[in-house]
Amino acid sequence: MRADVLVVGGGLGGVAAALAAARAGRSVILTEEFDWLGGQLTSQAVPPDEHSWIEQFGATASYRALRDGIRDYYRRHYPLTGRSRAWTDLNPGAGWVSRICHEPRVAVAVIEEMLAPYRGSGRLTVLQPYRPVAAETDGDRVTGVTLAHRDRDERIDVLAPYVLDATETGELLPLTGTEYVTGFESRAETGEPSAPAEAQPMNMQAVSVCFALDHVDGDHTIDRPAGYDFWRDYKPDFWGDRLLSWRSPHPRTLEIVERSFTPNPDDDPLSVNADQRVNPGDGNLWTFRRIAARRNFVDGAYGSDITLVNWPMIDYFESPVIDVPNASWHLAKARELSYSVLYWLQTEAPRPDGGTGFPGLRLRGDVTGSPDGLAQAPYIRESRRIRAEYTVVEQDLSLAVRGEHGAVAYPDSVGVGMYRIDLHPSTGGDNYIDVGSCPFEIPLGALIPQRMENLLPAGKNIGTTHITNGSYRLHPVEWNVGEVAGLLADFCLTRGESPRAVRGTPRLLAEFTDRISAAGVERRWPRIAGY
Repeated sequence: MRADVLVVGGGLGGVAAALAAARAGRSVILTEEFDWLGGQLTSQAVPPDEHSWIEQFGATASYRALRDGIRDYYRRHYPLTGRSRAWTDLNPGAGWVSRICHEPRVAVAVIEEMLAPYRGSGRLTVLQPYRPVAAETDGDRVTGVTLAHRDRDERIDVLAPYVLDATETGELLPLTGTEYVTGFESRAETGEPSAPAEAQPMNMQAVSVCFALDHVDGDHTIDRPAGYDFWRDYKPDFWGDRLLSWRSPHPRTLEIVERSFTPNPDDDPLSVNADQRVNPGDGNLWTFRRIAARRNFVDGAYGSDITLVNWPMIDYFESPVIDVPNASWHLAKARELSYSVLYWLQTEAPRPDGGTGFPGLRLRGDVTGSPDGLAQAPYIRESRRIRAEYTVVEQDLSLAVRGEHGAVAYPDSVGVGMYRIDLHPSTGGDNYIDVGSCPFEIPLGALIPQRMENLLPAGKNIGTTHITNGSYRLHPVEWNVGEVAGLLADFCLTRGESPRAVRGTPRLLAEFTDRISAAGVERRWPRIAGY
């Protein structure tokens, strides 16, 4: 098969890249390994992690269209109460982590709607479920990628002048020989205050296998997982208690704190203020990542809230799952950990009334679209990252370093984002690293490999460090990166120039930034002044 642009990986970055290139008139092939497009928003079942100003600014126009489309889908199809239907900034789940917590399947439907015109015209071909298994190169160029069907013995070779790696783990980087880094860089290399003295390439953030729950009458206890005894007694040195407990380190202070868990509180959805500046929202784990608040819907429509479990206790940090020979074994153990957490919740978790266990908790695999009840795909926080022309480092955006000056302003900015530098416990035994951040920009140099000419990152595999990945890995930034990668591929095909030349030539850079601004990409944070 042939196309102008091949996008490998159908997560948020891949969808945004394919959408941008197809809208520009290019023929596009988009591939995805799992059953749903959307990555962390859908198959990984992670509600959006977004900054505090997302309703006003700080996202691309197409990302805003995705969010608006989700709300509109609820208004068109769901039995909302009149009060919730009139809620301008409708938060279907009334979760505290985000201003728009929602069921993953709704995002799948909206993504498919956004892509439908280009699939219908034949400009976009989606290959699903396929994963990359090999690649051909000619010097510093990728000439083709071989894709294998997930479930049967079938392979497809795809040729394209531009290849975008939007996989969750940067799968094309080793296949194409593209230079990349994993884990912690050393302080000597990056100068970062939070970096270790020596590089730790196998020290990576935990992965998590999320799942959805409701709480209804009856006993819905699952079978005791085979490895339950191990996980029940597992006590990391820095945790302050067993992993399976309500006690864990506070990400920002590392103080051992105890969280609560109260299914189906009779709270008012419109009273939830999902603003991370004010409240991280994880006091009651039930409402933290709740994706359906029953009081948003007419009486009887939902017998229970639905909550999404992406809590500290499901973080699997026993081993990396990148560049290790037994990755599949560790991913299976991560799923076993999630089942063990569920079994603990149903049978042994302390209740506010002094009892133990919540047997009414019911696993909602129908919500996550997976026959085994958990999310289809693991939540991968940290990818392989390209050796880029420019690498974003902690001192570019750290609030402690930059203070009132704000994050570094890049002359080649191609987007904006904001999130604290938020690193979960890692496979090297490190506790949380959580550093205040300034609203930041996305430099084009972070999307350009040091050597390869036609391979572009389109997700979490851009030129960040282990530390700054903690800010750049979230939903709106991943979408922004993918969208710009798709627009850059089109621009280079039109001009007959390389991405490197676009960044290095003032005239071309000005033309390209004008092009992405016209497409609705915000390149700078607003500075508000009186008039």
